[in-house]
Amino acid sequence: MHDDDLDKDWPDGQDDGDRADDFDDVPAEPSKSARKRERFALQDLAEEMLGLPRAELMRLDLSPDTWVAIDETARIKDRRAMRRHIKRVANCLARENTEPLQALLGAREENARQAAARHHLVERWRARLIEEGDGALTEFLDAYPSADRQELRTLVRAAQRDAARDRPDAPRKLFRLLRELMDAA
Repeated sequence: MHDDDLDKDWPDGQDDGDRADDFDDVPAEPSKSARKRERFALQDLAEEMLGLPRAELMRLDLSPDTWVAIDETARIKDRRAMRRHIKRVANCLARENTEPLQALLGAREENARQAAARHHLVERWRARLIEEGDGALTEFLDAYPSADRQELRTLVRAAQRDAARDRPDAPRKLFRLLRELMDAA
């Protein structure tokens, strides 16, 4: 068989090297694994969404079908039924624009991360003030000049005494005061 005979098999007379370019324009369907990952991601998103307060969900533009599914969540008690229900909500979300929901969840996660960072900062200052005393107190007052020096010094000394006796009262008071001062700054 000659190459000329092969060209006759194609309706437009092109050889197969030219035909391969025609298939580049056809979008390839996602693989089964990719579809599965997408489905699991939607289920995770649905589960996170169901944990949000209704007041926050009200800001989202969700379809009536999605709201019906969300409202049914409260009556489901069985763990297996809840897994099926989450899949149902995920199917509803597949027909929704999930970008606002993802933005809301991202903002909540960022707020939680910032709150945890603030909490850890307050804990570090409290530990330093209890361990180092006046040296750390001077640094803290430089960083937060609005703090009452005398009140803070009194609380630090009481916290040092209570920490030595394994009593949590004064260290807790010191923590609350530090948190208030740092939040106000």
